[in-house]
Formats: sequence, C-alpha cells, structure tokens
Amino acid sequence: MHLTMNSVLHLAVIFATADAFATVDAFASSLSSRTKSCPSTHLMAKDSNMTPEERDIAMEKATKAMTAFTNKYLVNTGTKLCKDKSVPAVVIKGLAEHKVTLGSPLCPCRFYDDKEAEAKDGYWNCPCVPMRERHECHCMLFLTEDNAFVGDETSITVEEVIEHSQGKKM
Repeated sequence: MHLTMNSVLHLAVIFATADAFATVDAFASSLSSRTKSCPSTHLMAKDSNMTPEERDIAMEKATKAMTAFTNKYLVNTGTKLCKDKSVPAVVIKGLAEHKVTLGSPLCPCRFYDDKEAEAKDGYWNCPCVPMRERHECHCMLFLTEDNAFVGDETSITVEEVIEHSQGKKM
C-alpha cells in the first residue's frame, strides 16, 4: 500500500484532539525523512529577527486578535465551538503562531509542502474557502449544529485559549 505524505498526515489530523495536535509535528518529521517525493521547505520565519520579548508580545497580540476574530465569526456564521474547549484553544494558538511567523492565519491543521506559498495563496487562510463556502471547518473551530462534537458555547476568552493550550503545539 502506497500512501503519500499528505494523505497520511490528513488521516492523522482527522483523529486530532488537543493532545493529538502535539504529535502531528513529530509524525510529519518521521515521515519526511522516509518520503522522497515531498521536498522539505525551510522557511525564513517573519519572526526570525525578533527578540524573545518581541516575539512574546507579537504572540500575545496575535492570540488576542485571533480570539476576537473567532468570536465574531462564530456569531456571523451561527456556528459554535467544540464541547472540548481545548480543541478551539489549540487551533486559535496555531492560527496566532502562523499570523506571527507567516503574516497570515494559515490553517494550522493541515500539512503544507510550502507554508509561505499557501499563506500567499489564501485558500487555507482562516476562514478557509471550504468554511466560507460550505461551513466546513476540518479544524473543528467553527461547528454546525449537526456536528457530533458541537458544544453550546459561541465564545472563548483569551484566558481560556491560554489555559487550554498550555504546552500543546500545533
């Protein structure tokens, strides 16, 4: 059976919970060393010239912005958060991280051969095209009533994002 790196990673993301998000990077690293058809791209991060203090400030600002965006988009689309708040918290943290490193809120739940190109393309920038067109959010950030994991909440605080995403990486 031959699986591409993208299809294997997509399967890993399907089973993602807040704890599983931390394993995707390790999973991708182990696969990339064995996958010849997927070239590795080393990015020059937008935050590479920041001091640790500047990066912390940028992450705090981006986390606040992405939390505010999430809450507004939930209201505008009539969607709700996952009943396990650690799921949206980790996704918001990943969006903030991409906002700082790439300049765009690139979906943190997907594997990209070239993150900078994907961020420039915009298709997977949050809200991604599938969410805008069909209300399909594979990150489980914006859930419709028919989703088995939908909760009752339509907002999350910055404090909840920080609390529920501590130590978890996208």
